[in-house]
Amino acid sequence: MRKAIRMLAGLAAATLLCPPAWAVDTHAASAVLMDAESGRVLYEHDAHRPRLIASTTKLMTALVAVEQAGDLNEVVTVKGEWLGSEGSSIYLAAGEEITLQGLLYGLLLQSGNDAAMVIACYVAGSAEEFAMLMNEKAAELGMMDSAFVNPSGLDAEGHYSSAYDMALLAQACLKNKIVAEICATRSITIGTRTFVNHNKLLHRYEGCVGMKTGFTEKAGRTLVSAAERDGQTLICVTFNDGDDWNDHAKLLDYGFETYPRHVLCGQGERMGVVAVQGSLVPGIGVETKGELGYPLACGEELVREVELVRCASAPIPAGVQLGEVRWRLNGELVAGMPLVSRGCADRDVREPVTFWEKIRTLLGGRETGNQLPDCR
Repeated sequence: MRKAIRMLAGLAAATLLCPPAWAVDTHAASAVLMDAESGRVLYEHDAHRPRLIASTTKLMTALVAVEQAGDLNEVVTVKGEWLGSEGSSIYLAAGEEITLQGLLYGLLLQSGNDAAMVIACYVAGSAEEFAMLMNEKAAELGMMDSAFVNPSGLDAEGHYSSAYDMALLAQACLKNKIVAEICATRSITIGTRTFVNHNKLLHRYEGCVGMKTGFTEKAGRTLVSAAERDGQTLICVTFNDGDDWNDHAKLLDYGFETYPRHVLCGQGERMGVVAVQGSLVPGIGVETKGELGYPLACGEELVREVELVRCASAPIPAGVQLGEVRWRLNGELVAGMPLVSRGCADRDVREPVTFWEKIRTLLGGRETGNQLPDCR
């Protein structure tokens, strides 16, 4: 099938009368601010340098555990050899029974290192095997500056990540409904334990949907946060930041005010017509498969490209991809969306569909009574 490209330019910024640009900075050794939907980096400082990440590690532990586990209501019997981790704890005891879900709340809200170890050993058989799963997931997410050797984030040789990589991990956690829900929980009582989320931004910053705190003496204060406003979600990561609560609030405000979300297309937005061969319907409309947004600063301009299949053969059911719409910023591809058939086009039963059927029709002198669209 041959394709044709149509180029459409559009001003995506809300106004040409732009206010003065913000100046923003942090106390962090490394920092990144990312738009969760598009992955666009809105602010960064030494964002790709590998560093100790402390308990923000537990986001990866939770994501791997949820993806690997079948039922979060499974009851885990704690083994004595799984215990003994130093640092923060939910005070698990050998022989105790607790659901995997309970362990995950203890992991992400109370930052229990014992919960991390029990989860790892239960899911994978050992902390070492679980770390292999963590690294496999990191590679899948494109976390090129990361390596994991334990599920808790305790300082260890070969255990590190970058601010940018942790933002990629946060993106994945936000897409996982279970992990996202736990991260956003302020407090919960499970059995005899009450877990209180250590993330103060849940109370201090309007729209915060949680994520994870961390601290060791070598790593300093580490923090991954996310917040929602006007349909936009931003992710903020700082490493070794002594004023992280305030810095995250400043960065999030900067992102929402300087790079607001602009709707590029809505669900079911019509984007053209594709010629149809072998049907009584001469053409079929194509539409966007979903809504798509992108963060844009005032004055930034996107160019839209629509690429469609020039001619499609019937039968064509609804929802079949027949093209793609893409947007470029300063020549760089930044967003894309499949274009699908807006209905269906049944095959004309009188119309031959194969070469040999057409030959037989010509030899037999049968008239189809249906002129094909121009698909040359």
